[in-house]
Amino acid sequence: MKRLGNQLFFTGPTMIFFSIALLIPFVYGFYLTLMKMATPVSPMEYAGVENYLRAIRDNKFWDSMWLTIKYVGATIVLVNVTGFALAYLVTSGLRKQNFFRTAFFTPNLIGGLVLGYIWQFIFVRSLPTLGEKLGVELFRLGWLGDANLAFWALVIVTVWQSAGYMMIIFIAGLISIPRDVIEASTIDGANSWQRLTRMTIPLMVPAFVITVFLSLKNAFMVYDLNFALTGGGPYDSTKMVSMHVVQKAFIENNYGVGQAEAIILFVIVAVVTGVQVYYSKKMEVSG
Repeated sequence: MKRLGNQLFFTGPTMIFFSIALLIPFVYGFYLTLMKMATPVSPMEYAGVENYLRAIRDNKFWDSMWLTIKYVGATIVLVNVTGFALAYLVTSGLRKQNFFRTAFFTPNLIGGLVLGYIWQFIFVRSLPTLGEKLGVELFRLGWLGDANLAFWALVIVTVWQSAGYMMIIFIAGLISIPRDVIEASTIDGANSWQRLTRMTIPLMVPAFVITVFLSLKNAFMVYDLNFALTGGGPYDSTKMVSMHVVQKAFIENNYGVGQAEAIILFVIVAVVTGVQVYYSKKMEVSG
């Protein structure tokens, strides 16, 4: 009994806050998927699986999902490659490497909304002006007014924001690699590229498991940066699935359908991240 009391004393507050912040809203959200309301103030009526059927038949939802999947693929590769490259750079004995670590990490401290408005100014004002002066046509283009360029503008800002955070995780992984392993490979005649590809990267698999998981989760759930930078435009060409769900629920007042789409998104993200962690852990064990 005393042991149970101690467990409740230490874990009780955490479980209470977890329930208030996550568990209860999730259960209530699932409850909303089974209801329908004509207006925000109308009484709720039981709808069964009707909201899920309407969500599955929503072509715009799946269009935004497909766009999000492309965004996830692009950001996972670029964020992790850039983050690893930065980590490798600032652990290679570079002068003032602590300063560069701080500088590369700083963008992650800026909120998505603020970051989006900052880069909106850069893409709308600064880059065209610079392109005019330098005669570079790519800079002169209206990035946020073109569907393809607006997508890549969103990817660029995401990499700029997230790579520094992943760099910190990779630094921890690089520092934990036994020095005697690298020294032994050097004595055996391995060059820098061979040490990197055959020794360092395989030993960094645990770090990649974490960074890929975080990249997946952040990319699927992106909203604030998407809202502030492009607003889903031009003509919904950069509307990610989270923005579509929010607009479905709160702009179109289809709360049941919007919540059903949110549940579908949750299931997709859970399955994708679960598969990623499972196979990444297998690689880690094999390595």
